[in-house]
Amino acid sequence: MVEWTVRELAARAGISPRTLRHYHQIGLLTPDRIGSNGYRYYGPTAVARLQRILLLREAGMSLPAIADALAEEDDQASEVGALEAQLAQLHWDHDALARRITAVEHALEMRRAGRQPRMDMMLEGFNDRYEDEVTRRWGRDVFEQSNAWWHAKSIDQQRQFQADAEELLAVWGRLQQAGGDPSDTTAQEHAARHAAWFAQVPGTPAHSGDAVNTQDMLHGMADAYLNNPDFHRAFGGAEAAKYASRALHHYAARQHPE
Repeated sequence: MVEWTVRELAARAGISPRTLRHYHQIGLLTPDRIGSNGYRYYGPTAVARLQRILLLREAGMSLPAIADALAEEDDQASEVGALEAQLAQLHWDHDALARRITAVEHALEMRRAGRQPRMDMMLEGFNDRYEDEVTRRWGRDVFEQSNAWWHAKSIDQQRQFQADAEELLAVWGRLQQAGGDPSDTTAQEHAARHAAWFAQVPGTPAHSGDAVNTQDMLHGMADAYLNNPDFHRAFGGAEAAKYASRALHHYAARQHPE
């Protein structure tokens, strides 16, 4: 069996020998064996674990969080599942980078030809604001479908969609300021419009007519409106976001009562 010393593994992994020793000291990465000379030797098992550590570090996870994540991978099936998820993320990152490269190449080609680059192409791959939120809540497929749908729109269509979204949120602010109850008829009619707005977007359960999962989605979005400061700003204030959250929770519960 091939084994590498600390220096050999560090050189191949692009990290310092000191980092490997630190990982050993904190119990994050144990060598496959320690020789009679005191040297640490790393074989396939340790190298596979180091691969996971480096991937998770690159994703921004802290060492304690990585230790917790790896502790849950206590069998081969768990490790395979984790690697599959990581591979899917890497493929997405690769595709996102490819879209950005294409955008820059397009801008460069147009400029060299003395022409104006297309506005939508220049921003391809750069403007996916809620990627993490959508992916975390509903999965990568939903984000990819909705993202492809968005980028297929013309600039005018994107502007109209954004204007509609801004007006949708502005109405919540006006309703909240008027002092109405989130469960009253006016608020619930607007909640229905809000739900219909989601149904435009491919990948969402509302778009496919999945009533049960649409209810879950509406509850999830209502929670996000309440708890995410980014949405507070979009609504024009935390109170408007809170009002919309209560109204959507009420609307969703009425659509598919327990």
